[in-house]
Amino acid sequence: MTTPPLRLETLSGDALRAALPALSHLRVAVFAEWPYLYAGDAAYEEGYLAAYAADPGAAVVVAFDGATPVGMATCQPMPASHGPVPAAFQARGLDPARFCYFGESVLLRDYRGRGAGLGFFEAREAHAKALGLSAAAFCAVVRNANDPRRTRDHTPLDAFWRKRGYVHRPDLSCVFHWKELGDDRETPHTLSFWLKDPL
Repeated sequence: MTTPPLRLETLSGDALRAALPALSHLRVAVFAEWPYLYAGDAAYEEGYLAAYAADPGAAVVVAFDGATPVGMATCQPMPASHGPVPAAFQARGLDPARFCYFGESVLLRDYRGRGAGLGFFEAREAHAKALGLSAAAFCAVVRNANDPRRTRDHTPLDAFWRKRGYVHRPDLSCVFHWKELGDDRETPHTLSFWLKDPL
């Protein structure tokens, strides 16, 4: 029996606001896994995601199993994103105004391998083009491959990203601070960028 594909829907504004509680729990659950090991707080996450609902250029693509959100991916014009992101591009002589920034893509483990990842990219790229943006970028945390916390079943997504036309730019990076599981304070984490230019 073939597993049916997940339903993807692009939400913004009021429709997105209604989904914020469920989406905030998704972020906490998925980012707690390797490689982010993020100790999230649902209340903080809901406030973080509310900024996308308030941004007329932003969109969140949500994967549904029936009526239940099981994954999501965000995007917005890069100038409206977190300060370290556009600053990293400006430092390299790249114009942030040309880029759509893909902030995150999270999907519960049981739903992986059913086409949502590809759908997330297609929907966000379509949104970027509708905004008149000519390029897209996202970043991923840099981890030591020998880190003992790395799970045995972890599969890097580099090949998938390259197949979608994204090029890794290890020379282009930024730093975000978050608290890892088991820590009592936030620590700095380096994230390097992947670009698709032009879309």
